[in-house]
Amino acid sequence: MLKTMQKHGVTLALFAVLATGLTAVVNALTKDTIEQQAVAQQKLLFNQVIPADSYDNDIQTSCVVVNNSPLGTGTHHIYVARLGEQPVAVVMEATAPDGYSGAIQLLVAADFNGKVLGSRVTEHHETPGLGDKIETRLSNWITYFSGKTIQGSDDASWAVKKDGGQFDQFTGATITPRAVVNAVKRAGLFAKTLPTQIDNLPVCGAQP
Repeated sequence: MLKTMQKHGVTLALFAVLATGLTAVVNALTKDTIEQQAVAQQKLLFNQVIPADSYDNDIQTSCVVVNNSPLGTGTHHIYVARLGEQPVAVVMEATAPDGYSGAIQLLVAADFNGKVLGSRVTEHHETPGLGDKIETRLSNWITYFSGKTIQGSDDASWAVKKDGGQFDQFTGATITPRAVVNAVKRAGLFAKTLPTQIDNLPVCGAQP
Protein backbone atom coordinates (compact mmCIF):
# COMPACT_ATOMS: atom_id res chain seq x y z
CA MET A 1 0.00 0.00 0.00
CA LEU A 2 2.82 2.42 0.96
CA LYS A 3 4.65 1.79 -2.29
CA THR A 4 1.47 2.36 -4.25
CA MET A 5 0.87 5.67 -2.50
CA GLN A 6 4.45 6.74 -3.11
CA LYS A 7 4.11 5.83 -6.79
CA HIS A 8 0.94 7.89 -7.12
CA GLY A 9 2.56 10.77 -5.29
CA VAL A 10 5.51 10.79 -7.67
CA THR A 11 3.15 10.62 -10.65
CA LEU A 12 1.14 13.57 -9.39
CA ALA A 13 4.31 15.55 -8.70
CA LEU A 14 5.62 14.89 -12.21
CA PHE A 15 2.26 15.89 -13.68
CA ALA A 16 2.28 19.12 -11.69
CA VAL A 17 5.80 19.93 -12.88
CA LEU A 18 4.89 19.22 -16.49
CA ALA A 19 1.69 21.29 -16.26
CA THR A 20 3.56 24.20 -14.71
CA GLY A 21 6.26 23.99 -17.35
CA LEU A 22 3.69 23.87 -20.15
CA THR A 23 1.86 26.89 -18.72
CA ALA A 24 5.13 28.83 -18.56
CA VAL A 25 5.95 27.96 -22.16
CA VAL A 26 2.48 28.99 -23.39
CA ASN A 27 2.71 32.27 -21.47
CA ALA A 28 6.12 32.99 -22.95
CA LEU A 29 4.92 32.22 -26.48
CA THR A 30 1.74 34.32 -26.24
CA LYS A 31 2.99 37.25 -24.13
CA ASP A 32 4.12 39.37 -27.08
CA THR A 33 0.94 38.64 -29.04
CA ILE A 34 -1.26 39.60 -26.09
CA GLU A 35 0.68 42.83 -25.56
CA GLN A 36 0.43 43.70 -29.26
CA GLN A 37 -3.32 43.11 -29.20
CA ALA A 38 -3.70 45.31 -26.11
CA VAL A 39 -1.77 48.13 -27.81
CA ALA A 40 -3.88 47.77 -30.95
CA GLN A 41 -7.13 47.86 -28.93
CA GLN A 42 -5.97 50.96 -27.07
CA LYS A 43 -5.08 52.68 -30.34
CA LEU A 44 -8.51 51.84 -31.75
CA LEU A 45 -10.16 53.35 -28.68
CA PHE A 46 -8.00 56.49 -28.89
CA ASN A 47 -9.02 56.96 -32.50
CA GLN A 48 -12.66 57.03 -31.36
CA VAL A 49 -12.13 59.94 -28.98
CA ILE A 50 -9.49 62.08 -30.71
CA PRO A 51 -9.01 62.67 -34.46
CA ALA A 52 -5.87 60.88 -35.62
CA ASP A 53 -4.96 63.80 -37.90
CA SER A 54 -4.95 66.28 -35.01
CA TYR A 55 -1.57 65.15 -33.69
CA ASP A 56 1.65 63.71 -35.07
CA ASN A 57 3.32 61.96 -32.13
CA ASP A 58 2.96 58.44 -30.76
CA ILE A 59 0.31 59.33 -28.24
CA GLN A 60 0.38 55.89 -26.61
CA THR A 61 3.97 56.40 -25.46
CA SER A 62 3.51 60.05 -24.49
CA CYS A 63 2.04 59.24 -21.11
CA VAL A 64 2.09 60.95 -17.72
CA VAL A 65 0.48 60.11 -14.39
CA VAL A 66 -1.66 62.06 -11.93
CA ASN A 67 -2.84 60.97 -8.51
CA ASN A 68 -5.99 61.96 -6.61
CA SER A 69 -6.92 64.58 -9.17
CA PRO A 70 -10.28 65.80 -10.55
CA LEU A 71 -10.09 62.68 -12.73
CA GLY A 72 -10.77 60.61 -9.62
CA THR A 73 -9.05 59.16 -6.60
CA GLY A 74 -6.00 56.99 -7.18
CA THR A 75 -3.77 56.91 -10.23
CA HIS A 76 -4.91 57.98 -13.69
CA HIS A 77 -2.95 58.05 -16.93
CA ILE A 78 -2.95 61.01 -19.28
CA TYR A 79 -1.81 60.62 -22.90
CA VAL A 80 -0.51 63.81 -24.46
CA ALA A 81 -1.27 64.57 -28.11
CA ARG A 82 1.38 66.78 -29.70
CA LEU A 83 1.61 68.56 -33.02
CA GLY A 84 5.13 69.57 -33.94
CA GLU A 85 6.28 68.94 -30.36
CA GLN A 86 3.57 71.27 -29.03
CA PRO A 87 0.94 69.72 -26.74
CA VAL A 88 -2.49 70.27 -28.29
CA ALA A 89 -4.80 67.90 -26.41
CA VAL A 90 -4.93 65.02 -23.98
CA VAL A 91 -6.65 61.68 -23.65
CA MET A 92 -7.38 61.08 -19.98
CA GLU A 93 -8.47 58.13 -17.91
CA ALA A 94 -11.27 59.33 -15.66
CA THR A 95 -13.58 57.84 -13.05
CA ALA A 96 -17.21 58.62 -12.31
CA PRO A 97 -17.39 57.32 -8.73
CA ASP A 98 -21.13 57.79 -8.36
CA GLY A 99 -22.65 55.48 -10.92
CA TYR A 100 -25.81 53.62 -9.90
CA SER A 101 -23.91 50.34 -9.47
CA GLY A 102 -20.46 51.68 -8.64
CA ALA A 103 -17.61 53.47 -10.34
CA ILE A 104 -17.66 54.01 -14.11
CA GLN A 105 -14.31 54.14 -15.89
CA LEU A 106 -13.99 56.53 -18.82
CA LEU A 107 -11.63 57.75 -21.47
CA VAL A 108 -12.02 61.48 -22.14
CA ALA A 109 -10.20 63.50 -24.80
CA ALA A 110 -10.11 67.27 -24.57
CA ASP A 111 -8.11 70.24 -25.79
CA PHE A 112 -6.84 72.94 -23.45
CA ASN A 113 -9.69 75.37 -24.08
CA GLY A 114 -12.51 73.41 -22.53
CA LYS A 115 -13.59 71.51 -25.64
CA VAL A 116 -14.31 67.82 -25.21
CA LEU A 117 -13.17 65.92 -28.30
CA GLY A 118 -14.71 62.61 -27.39
CA SER A 119 -15.42 60.13 -24.62
CA ARG A 120 -15.96 56.41 -24.18
CA VAL A 121 -16.80 54.12 -21.27
CA THR A 122 -14.13 51.49 -20.66
CA GLU A 123 -15.65 49.71 -17.67
CA HIS A 124 -18.89 49.80 -15.71
CA HIS A 125 -21.36 47.69 -13.73
CA GLU A 126 -24.56 49.56 -14.52
CA THR A 127 -27.93 47.84 -14.80
CA PRO A 128 -28.43 46.00 -18.11
CA GLY A 129 -31.21 47.56 -20.15
CA LEU A 130 -31.05 50.85 -18.25
CA GLY A 131 -27.70 52.32 -17.28
CA ASP A 132 -25.71 50.32 -19.82
CA LYS A 133 -26.87 52.69 -22.57
CA ILE A 134 -23.60 54.53 -21.92
CA GLU A 135 -22.01 51.84 -24.12
CA THR A 136 -21.70 52.61 -27.83
CA ARG A 137 -22.81 49.09 -28.74
CA LEU A 138 -26.23 49.92 -27.27
CA SER A 139 -26.61 53.68 -27.79
CA ASN A 140 -24.85 56.68 -29.30
CA TRP A 141 -25.57 58.74 -26.18
CA ILE A 142 -21.95 59.17 -25.15
CA THR A 143 -20.97 60.50 -28.58
CA TYR A 144 -22.89 63.72 -27.86
CA PHE A 145 -20.00 64.99 -25.75
CA SER A 146 -17.85 65.36 -28.86
CA GLY A 147 -17.28 68.98 -29.80
CA LYS A 148 -19.04 70.37 -26.73
CA THR A 149 -17.21 73.17 -24.89
CA ILE A 150 -17.29 73.68 -21.13
CA GLN A 151 -17.44 77.38 -20.33
CA GLY A 152 -16.47 76.95 -16.69
CA SER A 153 -17.24 75.10 -13.49
CA ASP A 154 -20.57 76.90 -13.25
CA ASP A 155 -21.65 75.99 -16.79
CA ALA A 156 -25.20 74.80 -16.08
CA SER A 157 -25.60 73.32 -19.56
CA TRP A 158 -23.25 70.53 -18.53
CA ALA A 159 -25.95 68.50 -16.83
CA VAL A 160 -28.74 66.11 -17.78
CA LYS A 161 -31.98 67.72 -18.95
CA LYS A 162 -33.72 66.75 -15.71
CA ASP A 163 -31.23 69.06 -13.96
CA GLY A 164 -31.62 71.84 -16.52
CA GLY A 165 -28.76 70.80 -18.79
CA GLN A 166 -28.38 69.74 -22.41
CA PHE A 167 -27.81 65.99 -22.12
CA ASP A 168 -30.55 63.38 -22.25
CA GLN A 169 -31.11 61.06 -19.34
CA PHE A 170 -32.27 57.49 -19.82
CA THR A 171 -35.84 56.41 -19.19
CA GLY A 172 -35.87 55.01 -15.67
CA ALA A 173 -32.19 55.80 -15.13
CA THR A 174 -30.93 59.27 -14.37
CA ILE A 175 -28.11 58.49 -11.93
CA THR A 176 -25.88 56.85 -14.53
CA PRO A 177 -25.90 59.61 -17.19
CA ARG A 178 -25.65 62.28 -14.49
CA ALA A 179 -22.52 60.60 -13.12
CA VAL A 180 -20.93 60.40 -16.59
CA VAL A 181 -21.77 64.00 -17.50
CA ASN A 182 -20.22 65.26 -14.27
CA ALA A 183 -17.09 63.14 -14.73
CA VAL A 184 -16.58 64.30 -18.32
CA LYS A 185 -17.09 67.90 -17.21
CA ARG A 186 -14.49 67.54 -14.45
CA ALA A 187 -12.05 65.99 -16.90
CA GLY A 188 -12.56 68.74 -19.47
CA LEU A 189 -11.99 71.43 -16.87
CA PHE A 190 -8.91 69.63 -15.59
CA ALA A 191 -7.49 69.52 -19.12
CA LYS A 192 -7.47 73.31 -19.16
CA THR A 193 -4.99 73.30 -16.27
CA LEU A 194 -2.61 70.79 -17.83
CA PRO A 195 -0.41 72.91 -20.15
CA THR A 196 1.45 74.30 -17.14
CA GLN A 197 1.70 70.89 -15.47
CA ILE A 198 2.50 68.36 -18.18
CA ASP A 199 6.28 68.75 -18.15
CA ASN A 200 6.37 68.32 -14.36
CA LEU A 201 4.16 65.25 -14.12
CA PRO A 202 5.78 61.81 -13.66
CA VAL A 203 6.12 59.69 -16.78
CA CYS A 204 4.13 56.48 -16.90
CA GLY A 205 6.17 53.53 -15.67
CA ALA A 206 8.86 55.67 -14.10
CA GLN A 207 10.29 54.47 -10.81
CA PRO A 208 9.41 56.67 -7.81
